[in-house]
Amino acid sequence: MDIRNNSQQESKIKFLLISWWGNSGDLGWQLLKEGHDVKMSIDLKDDRLEGFVEKVADWREWKEWADVIVIDDVGFGKIADELRKEGKYVVGGSVYTDALEQNRELGQDEMRNVGMNILPHWNFTDFENATKFIRENPGRYVFKPSGTISDDEKGILFIGEEEDGRDIIEVLEHNKITWARKIKKFQLQKFAAGVEIAVGAFFNGNDFIYPVNVNFEHKKLFPGDIGPYTGEMGTLMFWSEPNNLFRYTIEKMRDKLRESGYRGYVDVNCIVNSRGIFPLEFTMRFGYPTVSIQMEGVTSSWAELLYALSHGDSYDLKTKRGFQIGVVVACPPFPYSDKMFANIYKDFSILFKKPNFEGVHLGDVKLVDGDWHIAGNTGYALVITGSNSTVESARKQVYRRVENIMLQNMFYRTDIGIKWYHESDKLQTWGIL
Repeated sequence: MDIRNNSQQESKIKFLLISWWGNSGDLGWQLLKEGHDVKMSIDLKDDRLEGFVEKVADWREWKEWADVIVIDDVGFGKIADELRKEGKYVVGGSVYTDALEQNRELGQDEMRNVGMNILPHWNFTDFENATKFIRENPGRYVFKPSGTISDDEKGILFIGEEEDGRDIIEVLEHNKITWARKIKKFQLQKFAAGVEIAVGAFFNGNDFIYPVNVNFEHKKLFPGDIGPYTGEMGTLMFWSEPNNLFRYTIEKMRDKLRESGYRGYVDVNCIVNSRGIFPLEFTMRFGYPTVSIQMEGVTSSWAELLYALSHGDSYDLKTKRGFQIGVVVACPPFPYSDKMFANIYKDFSILFKKPNFEGVHLGDVKLVDGDWHIAGNTGYALVITGSNSTVESARKQVYRRVENIMLQNMFYRTDIGIKWYHESDKLQTWGIL
């Protein structure tokens, strides 16, 4: 089947989505809206996404049914490699790319190996040795868990503010007993002031698909980048032809990705300043809420894009000009796991003041008799998106759409994209964009 020679109506594609948590449910919903068949296997057995996407118990029973298999997270790399060897068309990871994201040390080593300019860093397994190192080498450092770690553990980082490192020493000394039980390896990275920015692109197993995506994540819970790290509270992005940010980072990974058989989305987070571009870590999968915000900016068919990726085909990706913004709308217990709060908010209705679903994307929700409800136990409810020719107009649109939502005790960041006004001047001056 070659969908490039057929209309959508004439060529339904059967997509099987494989997931730990159902993160790609919104993508599945988009494929359904484009007129294709979708089944989704979620490892976590709960009620999230019911009524939106058909869920199946065991993806193995449906792999022969599927035209394209989409794997939405790391941890499935071995399965993805095996499916490709069986001749299946798979969008998703590989053993190699799983390790790139999950093992911070390996990711940094591979960056260096392909010629990226990484920040100096030192790896430790002992907190006493780390504090001794800082005393002997005073400076600003960032503490990061290392080795193979979970997404939750990635949030246990501390950015030093003192030029002699004494704040990092205090944190390590006061937390060493507690952290030693959870963190077996960690890294001290030389602090670099600058703008945090990421660049990503789709990879079809042979080459990148253009344009590339430039994005600015907002990971902390409260406006002004205050509070605990979350998965993500919102993102500003735009699409671009290959730029210096892309050329000095993920473009250098082309041969490595080709060798690994990877097909999917590649993203690298960076610190940039007047001295250069310093990549920090890889994301070797769809980002969340990144992929939902990309839907706001991509005008091509997502089914055609995924089909091309899985088959190793080139693809002319069509995107909007201007900027896209996404805002995560959540309720307790997000960003934590708390069964008591989860049970309180579970099944709460999500209402819309006006029957307008433009820019509304699925989090952990379900559809019952036409009504939207909180599902699962995370409180990660919706992603609301907007797009326009300027950041200010995109901000106005997305927050108008947020105001259309009614959910008890919902919260969201009100400052997504606001840093663009002073960061964009720096990025242009430094020749990054």
